[in-house]
Amino acid sequence: MKPVLKLAIQRKGRLSEGSLELLRDCGITFSRSNGKLKVFCDNFPLQILFLRDDDIPPLQILFLRDDDIPAIVAGSVADLGIVGRNLLVESRAEVQPVRDLGFARCRLAVAVEKTRSWAGLDDLEGKWIATSHPRILADFLERRGVDARIRRIAGSVEIAPAIGMAEAVCDLVSSGSTLLSNGLREVETVFQSSAQLVATPELPAQKSELLERLLLRIQAVLRARTHKYILLNAPEAALEEICRLLPGMKSPTVSRLNQPGWVSVQSVVKEEEFWEMVDRLHEMGAEGILVLGLEKMVF
Repeated sequence: MKPVLKLAIQRKGRLSEGSLELLRDCGITFSRSNGKLKVFCDNFPLQILFLRDDDIPPLQILFLRDDDIPAIVAGSVADLGIVGRNLLVESRAEVQPVRDLGFARCRLAVAVEKTRSWAGLDDLEGKWIATSHPRILADFLERRGVDARIRRIAGSVEIAPAIGMAEAVCDLVSSGSTLLSNGLREVETVFQSSAQLVATPELPAQKSELLERLLLRIQAVLRARTHKYILLNAPEAALEEICRLLPGMKSPTVSRLNQPGWVSVQSVVKEEEFWEMVDRLHEMGAEGILVLGLEKMVF
């Protein structure tokens, strides 16, 4: 029987939305009618189009609670998982890191009531801190030399100061709006997190081949999200300097324009570097600069 690669993702929530978007951008489709928690993909790999009726598709998605995913991957119930880095570190699960996926970025932060004075972490000496991440918080406090007491709460951490359970909280923060709506303010960052692709430590060879094919798609999508395609016209005299600025994946594509002394240059640039490059390109005489988004970038 052909191997089936099982991928566990969060059943609902922000991490689930990002995971589903990534799979869609990778061209992977499936039907999840009636809230199914276990589904087979329709088109990965391409050979699935030629499967016999009694064959099982090679990629299966499992929809699970996010805090269950590290242990399920570590125990080889699922081969792969998409999970927040905070849960991986908190759970201490023995999994194989594959790739930082870059989405669902957030931070674990200490917050206190807005009316409370704050001079630094020493203010929490001997105080109670409520959190759903006691291990990460304990490691952080030990590194900073603060002897605070930790109270583990599974959910609704923000309410702890208001009901007298703790003087501070340590909770996941994205925009900070939830803290503000509960009368809290962020005072210290403890840990940075984002979505991670992880694998079971002993992935069989045939499943590793499927993972490599899946990873090729994922990396093509993630690269495209951080790069832009740029097209511009420039004086030929400035071409050498422009090519040094815009190296592209190997080198820029250059073609001559009908107007003597001018060329068209095409390249790919990192989005974070784009605006600084535009200023320099203008100084070199570049004109008609077009910038387009990319769908995939395969090396």
